[in-house]
Amino acid sequence: MKVPFFIAQRYFQLRVKKNLIHRIGLVSFISIAVSTMALLLALSVFNGLEELVSSLFLSFDPDIKITLKKGKAFSLDTGLRNRIQAVAGVSKVVDVLEDNALLRYRERQAIVKIKGVSEEFLYQSRLAPFIKHGNFKLKHGTECFAILGIGVQYALSIPFASGLHTLQIFYPRHTQSNIVLPQQLYRCKSIKPGAVFAVEKQFDVNYVIVPIDFAAALMNMSGKRTALEIQVEDGFSIDRVQQDLNLFIPNCFQVLNRHEQQATLIQVIHIERLFVFLTFSFILLVSSLNIFFVLSMLVLGKRKDVAILYALGATPKDILYIFLIEGLWIALSGVAVGMAVALGLSWLQQEFGLVSLSTQTSLMEAYPIKRKVSDFAYTAIGVVLMTLIAAYRPAQLATKTKVRVHL
Repeated sequence: MKVPFFIAQRYFQLRVKKNLIHRIGLVSFISIAVSTMALLLALSVFNGLEELVSSLFLSFDPDIKITLKKGKAFSLDTGLRNRIQAVAGVSKVVDVLEDNALLRYRERQAIVKIKGVSEEFLYQSRLAPFIKHGNFKLKHGTECFAILGIGVQYALSIPFASGLHTLQIFYPRHTQSNIVLPQQLYRCKSIKPGAVFAVEKQFDVNYVIVPIDFAAALMNMSGKRTALEIQVEDGFSIDRVQQDLNLFIPNCFQVLNRHEQQATLIQVIHIERLFVFLTFSFILLVSSLNIFFVLSMLVLGKRKDVAILYALGATPKDILYIFLIEGLWIALSGVAVGMAVALGLSWLQQEFGLVSLSTQTSLMEAYPIKRKVSDFAYTAIGVVLMTLIAAYRPAQLATKTKVRVHL
């Protein structure tokens, strides 16, 4: 392999001859470098977006959530709850009662999700860093407080100052009897706004968090729950705790980790990432096909050299290796340069935010970036495979050079 490698290296040196073949080779080298750089930057942006979305939902979604597979609410089984609490790695279990309701503040009103939670919710501290106004509390003595999403606050124009009006929450009654008065169609309870959080639009414009006993009285669901939210202790694997819970949780329940709770959104990001990868891979394929034409022209131009090598004792296998290695030289050098440029630009984006999101309502000023070793590895492997496929036919033709004709 030393001789084919040495000859391929000599052919690769673009400074030797400034002829057409070497110029086309330079174009192939540049196209592979640019395509590699663009692919890695695009994948890094999608990695950053996925991490950003996961971090945002982490502040609202629990580590593990237990809900019914079918139906909305279930009766709280104290024995089952105690078994869940006894599982190694389970730190806190939050009781949740959640449903849609009508929220009114003075003349304004909106349909929101009322999420009743037990006191353990406050001690998880997931939402505390995102409180923008007020105090992060659900009760003070016997008085109940609501924690609003910032979108709900804007929609109802709720100020946070002294002398606040209370919020009115309306929930429909489930009755089949003949109703005479309109007020008999719903239950109404009042509560004071206590704090405002800002996490992500999906939560900010929909959720109002209240004490669970307040929600149970409003919905007439005493002893009912729609979910149990579990916080996992630091140092324990969420997947391991999920597996332990599945061993005894009845089949009518589903135990969801963080990604499974937002499976649709994560799947959309993965699908978009896949399409981006396929698009740039196609561009890389076109760039690799340039190597086919470069090697084909090189074979035609080096037929005399090949004939001399045959006369000196080279085998068809040696000739095949020469041109395959020549194609790999072009491809791998382009990949190396593209990776280096992608690393440099991604670092600059991380440090200085060169490309901004250009929206006033965005959560970040610049596109997030996260590099993964697997992206670099798969890109290099893909380029090598495409190059070998593109280079094989010209290299095979080189082995059929006639010695008598070209000497």
